[in-house]
Amino acid sequence: QEQLVESGGGLVQAGGSLRLSCAGSGRTFSRNAMGWFRQAPGKERELIVAITASGAAQYYTDSVKGRFTISRDNAKNTVYLQMNSLKPEDTAVYYCAARPIPFIATTEADFDSWGQGTQVTVSS
Repeated sequence: QEQLVESGGGLVQAGGSLRLSCAGSGRTFSRNAMGWFRQAPGKERELIVAITASGAAQYYTDSVKGRFTISRDNAKNTVYLQMNSLKPEDTAVYYCAARPIPFIATTEADFDSWGQGTQVTVSS
């Protein structure tokens, strides 16, 4: 399993931007598909974006399409989530997760390594 550490969360006004980073321990990072999940208060955790091990393909849930971008730098063992045009409904704890298979999946059970989470709060 990967050891994952997120950073970059914080408080931002609606319409603003944040970039989250997730650093992996390095042993298998370049062979793992990666995803970002989020959990809002009172809601279930949901996958919002994912990327293949190579970075060639990405998945975006409808609510973030056109606003969020996932990318990765395997040389740095890091995956990024660029969040633009943030809305109050994006407020949540954001988790990065690793899947021990190079291809994208969309359910929690497909990911076996998780970061500790980072809080993103968007004020109106």
